Amino acid sequence: MVSQTRQDLAAVFGKWLQQKQWQMVTAESCTGGGIGYAMSAVPGSSAWFAGGFITYSNDMKHHLLHVPTFTLAKHGAVSAETAESMARGALANSGADLAIAVTGIAGPDGGTKDKPVGLVWFGLAWGNHCITWSKNFEGSRTQVRKATIDEALRSFEKIT
Repeated sequence: MVSQTRQDLAAVFGKWLQQKQWQMVTAESCTGGGIGYAMSAVPGSSAWFAGGFITYSNDMKHHLLHVPTFTLAKHGAVSAETAESMARGALANSGADLAIAVTGIAGPDGGTKDKPVGLVWFGLAWGNHCITWSKNFEGSRTQVRKATIDEALRSFEKIT
């Protein structure tokens, strides 16, 4: 079940989207649909939440979101370039007005010196714009995923 705090974050995001008369879409890797789950837990969210893409594998990132194989090979799945491509691809393939993308290493394995466990890249795309940023979250796999979802639910603040 979605925590009340997380549902509150999603509801605030939804009100912001309604004020702009926008719909949003998600492109999720490390969260496995958690952002979409949080958004759809808000009553009335069908007015502003279009849906989402769960693209855990590189093949799915490429086939569903059109992330170039060159980008994945050169920069890796956990990178600003991939997060941007995921967000732009979700926007282009959904008809939504805003897309949030997340790709990261939730752990407990998979981290490297350059890309440690807890590293998550975010992409936020709207119109012809896209911004990316990263966060390094601490804790267990579950804690990293929850922190990623919470950060994504606050992402609209970056463009207001």
